Amino acid sequence: MKKILFIDRDGTIIQEPPVDYQVDSMEKLAFVPGVIGALREIVRETDYRLVMVSNQDGLGTERFPMDAFLPPHEFMLKTLAGEGIVFDEILIDGSMPGDGSPRRKPGIGMVEKYLNEWLDRENSYVIGDRLTDMQLAVNMGIRGILLGKEEMECLPIVLTTDSWRKVVRFLKQGSRQAVQVRKTAETAVRIALDLNGTGQGEVKTGIAFFDHMLEQIIRHGEIDLVVSVEGDLQVDEHHTIEDTAIVLGQCFSEALGGKKGIGRYGFALPMDEARAEVLLDLGGRSWLVWNVVFNREYVGDFPTEMTKHFFASFCEGAKCNLHVAAKGENTHHVIEAIFKAFARSLRMAVRQEAGGRIPSTKGRMD
Repeated sequence: MKKILFIDRDGTIIQEPPVDYQVDSMEKLAFVPGVIGALREIVRETDYRLVMVSNQDGLGTERFPMDAFLPPHEFMLKTLAGEGIVFDEILIDGSMPGDGSPRRKPGIGMVEKYLNEWLDRENSYVIGDRLTDMQLAVNMGIRGILLGKEEMECLPIVLTTDSWRKVVRFLKQGSRQAVQVRKTAETAVRIALDLNGTGQGEVKTGIAFFDHMLEQIIRHGEIDLVVSVEGDLQVDEHHTIEDTAIVLGQCFSEALGGKKGIGRYGFALPMDEARAEVLLDLGGRSWLVWNVVFNREYVGDFPTEMTKHFFASFCEGAKCNLHVAAKGENTHHVIEAIFKAFARSLRMAVRQEAGGRIPSTKGRMD
């Protein structure tokens, strides 16, 4: 699925002249404060695609000749492109308000082709400075970000601000989240993940020791995680642990998106007499190397043999390489050391670094 920002032009990217509202000369061209740096950061550090959607009253007529429109418009695009900001498409409607054009915002004529199963409606937004932009968001079935101070009630506006900096902060906070649900005849699993979290969450799987291990991921990984599982524990623990691992891995895969700027690799740590080493690569291929032997069949209500299966299932869902080695006398300590080291590996690997580059010589990670 694609996360897309449908961005208005006048009043949102460039300033709108207060008299005639037309940018029809180079003298009238001025960028909205902070927009270039904000869009550059969005392009470099998130997976959002950009589409410009603009009404230009009477464009191509004597009222607004094309040769007056193009010089400032093309200079704007060239300036943005010089900062790495390129739009997938520039959509412009030149009709007048009274013409009834279905292409004119807030009509969806210009953007209708994007309204398919590939559009991530939960994480796509219309960004603009007018009511018509927010109404466009309603008509598209997505939400709006209003660049201004006027409050517009009864519309799905997630943010109202006059600061592009705040827009970037909002988009980056929400861009690394995922919610996954898996229902089978054996389990019902729902997991919500926020990689930009602070180590908050709640875990309820029905297996107390397993809950305790997943809480290590929250605390030591410094992510926000909510796990809710109803499984066929009257049969045994297998399905609950396996399906939780698969869905958790899928959440990481979705939240990481194109993996721009992540560390990619991740940790060894001691716990009393035990030690664990976890090597992680979020490169897009699933593989588990396991070098651990347990001397107990159960720790509490958790079957120790399911530890390996948990990590194998996570690798399948997250599409990652994982090498795990651990030893120690106390099985509880060994398993907990593994989960803590795993959490630290995740924390290192998902952390976004400056520059926003994809950490691969291939230029993509899949």
